[in-house]
Amino acid sequence: MSDQITGKLQWRDGQPRSATFDDVYFSRESGIEETRHVFLHHNHLQQRWQNLQEPLFTIGETGFGTGLNFLCAWQLWNACAPPHARLHFISTEKYLLTHDDMSRALGLWPELAPWSAPLLEQYRDLAPGWRRMVFDGGRVTLTLLIGDANETLPELHAHVDAWFLDGFAPAKNPDMWQPGLLAEIGRLSAPGCTFSTFTSVGDVRRGMEALGFKVEKIAGFGSKRDMLRGHYPRAVDIQMQSDRRAIVIGGGIAGTSSAYSLASRGWQVTLIERHAELAQEASGNPQGVLYPRLSGHDIPLSRVVQIGYLTTLSLLRRLLSKGHDWDDCGLLQQAFNAREAKRCEEVLARGLPQELVRAVDASEASQLAGVTMPHGGLWFSSGGWVHPPALCQALAAHPGISILTASDALCLVHDAHGWQVQGEQSCLAQAPVVILAGANDCLRFAQSAHLPLEPVRGQVTLLPSTLESAHLKAVICTEGYVSPARDGQHCAGASFVADDRGIELRAAEHTQNLAMLKHLSPTLYQSLGEFVPDAMQGRAALRCTTPDYLPMAGPLLDADLVIERYSPGSRLSAEYLPWLGGLYVNTGHGSKGMLTAPLCSEIIAAMLEAEPLPVNAGLVGALDPNRFLLRQRGLKRLIGAAIG
Repeated sequence: MSDQITGKLQWRDGQPRSATFDDVYFSRESGIEETRHVFLHHNHLQQRWQNLQEPLFTIGETGFGTGLNFLCAWQLWNACAPPHARLHFISTEKYLLTHDDMSRALGLWPELAPWSAPLLEQYRDLAPGWRRMVFDGGRVTLTLLIGDANETLPELHAHVDAWFLDGFAPAKNPDMWQPGLLAEIGRLSAPGCTFSTFTSVGDVRRGMEALGFKVEKIAGFGSKRDMLRGHYPRAVDIQMQSDRRAIVIGGGIAGTSSAYSLASRGWQVTLIERHAELAQEASGNPQGVLYPRLSGHDIPLSRVVQIGYLTTLSLLRRLLSKGHDWDDCGLLQQAFNAREAKRCEEVLARGLPQELVRAVDASEASQLAGVTMPHGGLWFSSGGWVHPPALCQALAAHPGISILTASDALCLVHDAHGWQVQGEQSCLAQAPVVILAGANDCLRFAQSAHLPLEPVRGQVTLLPSTLESAHLKAVICTEGYVSPARDGQHCAGASFVADDRGIELRAAEHTQNLAMLKHLSPTLYQSLGEFVPDAMQGRAALRCTTPDYLPMAGPLLDADLVIERYSPGSRLSAEYLPWLGGLYVNTGHGSKGMLTAPLCSEIIAAMLEAEPLPVNAGLVGALDPNRFLLRQRGLKRLIGAAIG
């Protein structure tokens, strides 16, 4: 982890202490009992969870620290919450502990090992921003907001049921107790929300009372005389989809991940695919690379691929066996010219954790790749490749998903009962929610025909491995890529031809891919033998991209009514926006679909479940499928209005 986000820890008498704030992480008397007393007992969690009727309970925490509060909450949740319910734990942290310090601290509590071990397994590659971890098959979710809470909480969209206010003591860390931050806590609090905190400082009590909390001063833990707890009676209209049935149109990575995200939350999903099998278009390639091509600047596209990369890795680790259908073998992004070398330097200057990306020279690059590399560059230790059809099949195998293949969805009809998906001769399915995830096919429906989607042809070249080329053990990238062999073949590519709908194999594009391969590694190129482009194997398919290269994820507006109601420069507010209730899109992923589609699926599912979103509000706006329409009407200020 970088110095920018890593906390400085001291160990005194076997106890962790923050060097930054000169304060302890937990009570020397008994940290675990303090957590149970202050946060679990005084938020009445056992009683609330034993009687829980809602499908989701959300805890918000200020200060993740060692993760002790999260683990104790998770332990109690497993003991008393109903099996149908899900726990979402949101925590802020500006100064993350290193993995070693976290492991040492949690080692003080061997009774928590069944919960701390899976946490430590996912506690890696932690860069500033949002990081989501999923446990117990989706029953428990942890969202870490890595950065200053005064910056991250205003970007959060959530309905919190209980707060653990656990920043270091106000005298030690006053920034965590400022009125502005407390106001964000009020904004995010759901009806009946409770809070508890170890502190009893008057400013904190008065600040929470000013937000409308009913606050009590009660006995603290151990030698701590007093603490605070309270509840929030304010009524908030939280709209949640009650009929949890959905239709997803499209059987590629966007469609199958959309279906999986909903099914894993208890929805019944009908997945419609026009081909006889899933993953027959761009998601049918034999190998896709797990490659977060980062920018030297913190721009939305770079953030999307970074968060999406980590989301997909987590998904792969849960669903597929490593080796045949995916492998985090590592990925080398070569600094092959002065411009690319400068970009690599800019990426490193962002202070991202070395577990995510680090610099390597040509010698180390060759050692890591297993073949001679002409250049060094950036090394992504968890990068690699995936067999996209295997991931699509694994996602669609969820028991909550029914699959209709060889079914061509031609139009959508909305009535009082929801959406009907019409085929050539009959209604294919009906549900209150539809997600359009068929890439360029989204344009066939009247409701989404206005979206500025653009087809881009891509062709990969399949190369039989040799004894020498089999030494390649990592993915290598420049402007294209080549992967280690799977089933005796390397995959190299891919071409990029805009506004071309042809999917036949072309010798010219094989030649382009071979030239890219020779540039990547002359040694590897020579080891593969003679090439005859006209006779080579490969695969061509159409990607779907957008003018700004960002995906589209979220609910759709009625474009005709927007044009009718809003003239350019109109001052009408978001409440008048004409939504196509229950219609969503997940499309426009271009060549990054393996990284971005699962993340966008989680965003849509979180919207439908009224649960905390996996990315900040700014990024939700950047992915808003209505952004181009709203800009055209002079309504840029309303982009992202779907999240309130």
